[in-house]
Amino acid sequence: MAQKLIEISGLKKFYTVGTQTIKALQGVSLTIHKGEYVAIMGPSGSGKSTLMNLIGALDTPTHGTYILNDFDVSHMEDEQLAEVRNKEIGFVFQTFNLLPRNSALDNVILPLIYAGMPKAERTERGKQVLKSVGLESRMTHKPNELSGGQRQRVAVARALVNNPSIILADEPTGNLDSKTSVDIMRLFDRIHKQGNTVIVVTHEEDIARHAHRIIKLKDGLIESDMVNEEVAVV
Repeated sequence: MAQKLIEISGLKKFYTVGTQTIKALQGVSLTIHKGEYVAIMGPSGSGKSTLMNLIGALDTPTHGTYILNDFDVSHMEDEQLAEVRNKEIGFVFQTFNLLPRNSALDNVILPLIYAGMPKAERTERGKQVLKSVGLESRMTHKPNELSGGQRQRVAVARALVNNPSIILADEPTGNLDSKTSVDIMRLFDRIHKQGNTVIVVTHEEDIARHAHRIIKLKDGLIESDMVNEEVAVV
């Protein structure tokens, strides 16, 4: 059986806003194995963004435990969380989050600079990954010289460059037209088939349908956790 990559138990996250306590997550437990393709869904206010922030080591829970690749991430300090993020997680955001003055290649190799990889090695790795997402002819282009779909491909390449444990995508097609969205989701399908663990956070049913497992949140709890029969048999 595939190894457990994520083990979440009794995860709660409360925020205080003025005199009010907002219970964003109220006790979420789930396990994700290496090589899974999971969609996390839910309406606004369901807790999906909070759960994504916790899975991505961008925040720590109020209660409960989160084990990622045998590391207990639940109570880490900011510096430790930053290390986990750089080593274990490749992020893909709706807004691409690219540095506007940097070329596609320079954007992609940024995590390798933080990781301390030598320049020649990181340049070679960056070129390989950009080629793998079909952008070998766009390496020197800056974000404003690229289409929305190409920018998202740069973001996907950046997420892959460190060989992370998880690719974590937050509404990855939110800023793209429908045709480009289909292309990007095909790219995620391919990345998953190559053995990567993919977690997509989305409110769109057609995006979630690419995943092999769909987890739906409601009011800070898991409402359903189901295998997607349409693709799981493929």
